[in-house]
Amino acid sequence: MSHSPPSSPVTQAGAASGSALATAPPAAQPAAQPVARPAPPTATPRDRQALAIGIMCLVSFIFAIQDALSRQLGAAYPPVLIVMIRYWFFALFVVTLAARSQGGLRAAVRSRRPGMQVARGLLLVAEVVVMIVAYVQLGLVETHAIFTVSPLLVVALSGPVLGERIGWRRWVAVAAGFAGILVILQPGLRVFSPWAALPLLAALMFAAYGLLTRMVARDDSAAVSFFWTGLSGAVGITLVGVWRMEPIARADWPALAALCACAAVAHYLLIRAYELAEASSLQPFAYTQLVWVSLIGFVVFGERVGPNVVIGATVIVAAGLFTWWRSVQRARPAAHTPRG
Repeated sequence: MSHSPPSSPVTQAGAASGSALATAPPAAQPAAQPVARPAPPTATPRDRQALAIGIMCLVSFIFAIQDALSRQLGAAYPPVLIVMIRYWFFALFVVTLAARSQGGLRAAVRSRRPGMQVARGLLLVAEVVVMIVAYVQLGLVETHAIFTVSPLLVVALSGPVLGERIGWRRWVAVAAGFAGILVILQPGLRVFSPWAALPLLAALMFAAYGLLTRMVARDDSAAVSFFWTGLSGAVGITLVGVWRMEPIARADWPALAALCACAAVAHYLLIRAYELAEASSLQPFAYTQLVWVSLIGFVVFGERVGPNVVIGATVIVAAGLFTWWRSVQRARPAAHTPRG
């Protein structure tokens, strides 16, 4: 499997037709006309977009299952141990992909910003550990409801870190997102749990990871970044998790295997979705993970979803969708020449 987009059906059909016409013998009679062959059906941009959206929704569902498995296993074993085993499998996955891609491992390891790539990988694996602890202490629903503020943190930090201009409308959306967090936490109305700071910390770490990803993308390809994410994260978590090794009960091996499989399948499908459509057009559908997580948390773990969580999460998601819409609107004049 290659990270590079495969040639389109149109390109393949065109090459085959050109080769056939070049080698065909001349017609015996000038009046004879070649029979036109209908072109093979190809996927339209709308079909590709619809398929990419469907894949993105499926990825969100798989990630929700992955989070539920992480919550289950994280309650029985040290989270760093679960993440370490998961990252071993993830590292094997990215190495296999890199070896089969164009240029092989040599091309994947060749980064112009290796220090920043390592920092990205360590930041992401640490964020995964923090999230699992939050799943165990707070539950899936409340953790994810707070974590959805991450895209708004990216907007807030992109100004001072990347030098991007953030308009007042998006700043209002960021403020609304943090107001949604206050609705969820209800400070002053209930006893504040210090564990509630964990998903907010994880959201901040994930936002920093996203900003670093945008910075390294100036010099490294997505395939290089994907390779360094898996490998540096696996090395980093192993240095910590190897000291927390303990036997895994035989009854828990299926759940652990399913966790590793979910991670690999979801990331593979995510790559396919980004090959079919732009990431910006798929971003809103990533919020469907919150819906799946809420259903799983309620049905499987018996988590109660209070009205404050529903209202707060709705505010955060709405603010995130607004910032995405504003980004699309601002980018449209640059991509298309305005008509008179």
